[in-house]
Amino acid sequence: MATEHATESTGLEQPVTQGAAIEGFEPTDAHIPTLMRNVAGHCESVDQSDRRVPINLRQSGPTPVQMLISTRVRKSPYWHLSVEAGCWRATVYNRMYHPRGYTRPDDGGAMAEYDALINHVTMWNVAVERQIQVKGPDAEAFVNYVITRDATKIQPMKGKYVILCNEDGGILNDPVLLRIAEDEFWFSISDSDLELWMRGVNIGKGFDVTIAEIDVSPVQIQGPKSEDLMADLFGDAVRDLPFYGLMEGKVAGCDVIVSQTGFTGEKGYEIYLRDATLHAEKMWDAVLAAGEKHQLMVIAPAHHRRIAAGILSWGQDIDQETLPFQCNLAYQVPRLKTADYIGKAKLEAVRDELEAGRYPFRNIMVGMKLGGKPITDYAPDFWLVSGPQGGEPIGYVTSPWYSPELGVNIALAWVPVEYKELGTPLNVWLPDEYAETPGIAVAAEVCDIPFRPSVNANARERARSQGRDYAY
Repeated sequence: MATEHATESTGLEQPVTQGAAIEGFEPTDAHIPTLMRNVAGHCESVDQSDRRVPINLRQSGPTPVQMLISTRVRKSPYWHLSVEAGCWRATVYNRMYHPRGYTRPDDGGAMAEYDALINHVTMWNVAVERQIQVKGPDAEAFVNYVITRDATKIQPMKGKYVILCNEDGGILNDPVLLRIAEDEFWFSISDSDLELWMRGVNIGKGFDVTIAEIDVSPVQIQGPKSEDLMADLFGDAVRDLPFYGLMEGKVAGCDVIVSQTGFTGEKGYEIYLRDATLHAEKMWDAVLAAGEKHQLMVIAPAHHRRIAAGILSWGQDIDQETLPFQCNLAYQVPRLKTADYIGKAKLEAVRDELEAGRYPFRNIMVGMKLGGKPITDYAPDFWLVSGPQGGEPIGYVTSPWYSPELGVNIALAWVPVEYKELGTPLNVWLPDEYAETPGIAVAAEVCDIPFRPSVNANARERARSQGRDYAY
């Protein structure tokens, strides 16, 4: 099935003509190796005036560079176990090596891992989701001050997806927040150093809390058979665990916290192992043994599936210069929260501008479907986007992948706000391995995010269904 994905051709149901070429450049076969450098010469036309530090849009393509494994970057408690499971490539996330591939390209690559996710059950080493504990008498008040949503509405043994913003409204991190007890929260963080920032905040505020990274490392158990596997590990009580619900448990005698959460939009869970440095092998081996009858497969985080679910990747899709109103996270800015929080004044001012019909920013994130051959691996560059008539680039793609369910390439991209309307035709400059014709942009059109429903509707979708533009 994976090889079929790799050879199948895709396109839009109603494509925009054939695509466009950059004026004054007519490639021949001899030009193909330097095509993306030529395209990159036009990337200055992309308006990045919203940003203090522009995104590097030069197109370098895959490079023959080997990752250096050294003591400068941390190895998680599961690192050697991932290597045993076949990990052959990795990236760095929260100063820790992060597995990004187990199945080799000749064996189906990332799309074979995708098939395991949507048909069976998978385990991911996500120890890079470091846990920052906030604990003490003022824990709730401190957390309520640093997140935009209302921490007082999170009951013990419940969680929420949240964002933390700076005073300019930029998104510093988008963690899953777990309330372990009345006086204890864990921030399961995305890829930025949230501990140092929160410690800095508290120097000036003096909340009675301790803030520290703790020795807790999660794995994700994702896929349609995840509930059955988890029931074998924890008993039938786990079947009643609600979305973002938490429970305590043990695996092979090791203490864990379980949540029904994940990075896929599929049914899934996370197992947070306490004292992970001591117990990683014992828990990992127990999960593998229990998973044999369910066809458990160790895979890398499924970015192909998270894109379809509209889940953002901090540092790839968004960062500290991104306002939630630019990236489909406006629902994270509350209307009923009376308590102050960092960024509140700026975020409410931006919302007032938008409601008055004025955009206080130039660019916005959109979903798009695009033509070309199936994109079956990570993009090494931010591929450039041109307008309906082609010509100079106006934006860039952050997260592209092929969706087998939809039968088309899908992507998240940044474009000027005037191109945000659903159905707007655009053109995307793909590298020649994915382009229908080398040197010719493929047709694309703006579409809604998420691209397909998830097993559990997220807070944004629930708010929409209830006529609200904000989450509680």
